[in-house]
Amino acid sequence: MTTILSAQDVNIHYGDKHAVKNVNLNFARGTVNALIGPSGCGKTTFLRAINRMHDLTPGARVTGRIILDGQDVYDPGVDPVAMRRRVGMVFQKPNPFPTMSVFDNVVAGLKLAGVRDRRQLSEVAERSLRGAALWDEVKDRLHTPATGLSGGQQQRLCIARALAVDPEVLLMDEPTSALDPASTARIEDLMTDLKKVTTIVIVTHNMHQAARVSDTTSFFLVGDMVEHGATEQIFQSPKDERTEAYVTGRFG
Repeated sequence: MTTILSAQDVNIHYGDKHAVKNVNLNFARGTVNALIGPSGCGKTTFLRAINRMHDLTPGARVTGRIILDGQDVYDPGVDPVAMRRRVGMVFQKPNPFPTMSVFDNVVAGLKLAGVRDRRQLSEVAERSLRGAALWDEVKDRLHTPATGLSGGQQQRLCIARALAVDPEVLLMDEPTSALDPASTARIEDLMTDLKKVTTIVIVTHNMHQAARVSDTTSFFLVGDMVEHGATEQIFQSPKDERTEAYVTGRFG
């Protein structure tokens, strides 16, 4: 499989704190990749480095290289705004734009990029909402406030918003932690479908979720990436005793 995303000797500091240490990882195109580990282990910090979210964090410093389809996203010539259209992000809590309709939420990124053609916006909105398994539920509510949707629907709306700009990679930071079991199951099913069109990197505390949805799993502990491999191998025959202790519930 072709590598689309690669981390090479990535270190992240917050002031004097060394939060992520010498991470080297490769993610293949069209896969779901889980980052697991206890709270504060560096997995979300690493995830946010992939699309330069730490540019906005005072005192944060990222070194090393993150290569997206052959290009270092931290190269001085890279426009962070343009790059974030290639690397979408879905956060822990649904965050639709509260003053916008369902439709305007989905196409917000396109409008920001200067797209004004109504037909094109409508086509992308429908395609993205279908991709997020939400179209049938909202097709008659497109021009009503997005805040009127349920929590699970709002999270799928945020996924549709990210999909609208055709990202090469979709980052998901515990996207189901605020949702009920039924909504969680729908988004897990959705991830399996979405890897046909994008590559997913997901942070999750839920061991069962990682085992269900991901092709690879990376275990983080105190800033170190301890072990990376095929999900089945990580959960059934981990090579590092710390990984085994975590996935079997002996700590974390």
